[in-house]
Amino acid sequence: MKIAIVGSGYVGLVTGACFAEVGIHVTCVDNDTTKISNLKKGIIPIYEPGLDDIINRNVNKGRLQFTTSIQEAISDCEVLFLAVGTPSDKDGSADLKYVLQVARDCGKYMTDYVLIVTKSTVPVGTAQKIKRAIQAELSARSLDLTFDIASNPEFLKEGAAIDDFMKPDRIIVGLESPKAEEIMKRLYKPFTLNGHPIIFMDITSAEMTKYAANAMLATKISFMNDIANFCEIVGADINMVRKGIGSDSRIGNKFIYPGIGYGGSCFPKDVKALIKSAKENKYDLRLLQAVEAVNEDQKSVLFNKLFDYFNHDIKGKTIAIWGLSFKPHTSDMREAPSLVIIQKLLAQGASVKAYDPVAMDEAKFYLGETITYSDDPYEALIGADCLLLVTEWPEFKVPNFELVKSRLSTPLIFDGRNIYDSHEIKLKGFEYFCIGIDTLNQN
Repeated sequence: MKIAIVGSGYVGLVTGACFAEVGIHVTCVDNDTTKISNLKKGIIPIYEPGLDDIINRNVNKGRLQFTTSIQEAISDCEVLFLAVGTPSDKDGSADLKYVLQVARDCGKYMTDYVLIVTKSTVPVGTAQKIKRAIQAELSARSLDLTFDIASNPEFLKEGAAIDDFMKPDRIIVGLESPKAEEIMKRLYKPFTLNGHPIIFMDITSAEMTKYAANAMLATKISFMNDIANFCEIVGADINMVRKGIGSDSRIGNKFIYPGIGYGGSCFPKDVKALIKSAKENKYDLRLLQAVEAVNEDQKSVLFNKLFDYFNHDIKGKTIAIWGLSFKPHTSDMREAPSLVIIQKLLAQGASVKAYDPVAMDEAKFYLGETITYSDDPYEALIGADCLLLVTEWPEFKVPNFELVKSRLSTPLIFDGRNIYDSHEIKLKGFEYFCIGIDTLNQN
């Protein structure tokens, strides 16, 4: 079986590599000539644990190849996936120009039946726009070729994407024809042999499922952060509250950890796009509007704690930051809370020394040389007036606290992810502030 995947970013590369791993011949396409050239040399443009090994292995076995030509890729493929970006427009809607351009290219170059599958996250109704774009190009060529469209949204967690693809909770497929269903069953058979379910539905429902899933997870995060902020006011301990509600099987213990807001390429973009899509259909998603507002405010909570501690005067202060990526196990800096925090610190005249295990090169794209990048976490602490824990990388969870204290000018920690025990860290001689606990008045 031969397939093509247009878009060699995060979703496209993981999808292509994992399909190749089970024996499918995959051609990945991208119009970025430098990216394709690097991929052919074994240089992977993103950080995702295990991805470089699986790509290089399948390239060497001849099951995975890269090209800049859609025409070449579509010439002998049975299934073509659209995995291009759908960034937010200024009004919050998903920008579909890349998706529709690929659709037009499919219509220009296809010479036989192809199943066109949308893997990109797109608003409800996009599949029909894709269908019309393809048909318009075929009509312009005076060709009467048959094709099918389908929606197969991705549910990959950055940092665990390989496992998510190889051992999926579920596979969602929206389609219109029995032929498309037969092809998708055959394509995904290696991933369903161990009982992982494939759920077929109409295309509109599949498109909505992706947005609804991300919106629900974002809602849990914002709800917990809102409750955490209230806990500080009334003297409750959010960590105890989390354990209390997480033991309820109807709620569960995932995505209820307090922190400094969600970021990344999915939740912020998808929540905005769903809100915008609803408005276009004359409906207000009031709950999601609140989810977005809480999240934007939450990104400033850690800075506000620091700013209040120093009586609103941090000019000339040096602030150490551990963690830049929006979450651990990824280099992704899109919508990262660290960017909001750093920009606020710099605006108030502070200097920043930062360390992240993998995201510092990516951070330079956003921050340039406005901050100092340290080679290891303890170097970032030298002479700093406090430490801000921003991303909960495993290596930060059990640091050498004596070395931390000796490097800091003041034994002061602001923990944006609640990874330390407030009682223990105070016994070690630190002043400590976190999310959802009034540590100043804590017993």
